[in-house]
Amino acid sequence: MKLSDSREINADAATVWAGLLDPEVLRACVPGCTEMSGSPDEGFEATVVQKVGPVKATFKGAVQLTDMQPPSSLTISGEGKGGAAGFAKGGADVRLEPQGETTILHYDVEAKVGGKLAQLGSRIIDGFAKKMADQFFENFSDAVGAPDADDDNAVEQGNEETPKKKGWFKKLVS
Repeated sequence: MKLSDSREINADAATVWAGLLDPEVLRACVPGCTEMSGSPDEGFEATVVQKVGPVKATFKGAVQLTDMQPPSSLTISGEGKGGAAGFAKGGADVRLEPQGETTILHYDVEAKVGGKLAQLGSRIIDGFAKKMADQFFENFSDAVGAPDADDDNAVEQGNEETPKKKGWFKKLVS
């Protein structure tokens, strides 16, 4: 399975880069992640609970960051095992493109699955992978990026649907 996309993040490239290397940011952004530890130099270990179609599993995996060109690009590769559910492994090439006050994050992902997961069929797996990527990058953008002016107005008007922790990582590194 291959997936390519890009996202505009309301933060400078240095802040986005720092977020990509921070285990707390990653733990908060990966859907279903219950544990994340490690460092960019030694790699990360994570536990993620997910349901793919009828298969629910706890995946334990390791992620390595290589080919790091701060603050413009890196390669992420990893593998996770979910017991009887099977395994997932793959990688992503990530490239950051500064655009003034914002950053365009480009990614190209290639993943493989095996075991019960592979039996679900490519349509289910591809749809699930796209959904996971969309959720991760939306969570990442919310954590790392500055709130939009529209978000500030919604908070002032008392809109409860607006996340209150938007841009929490950017505030820490600013």
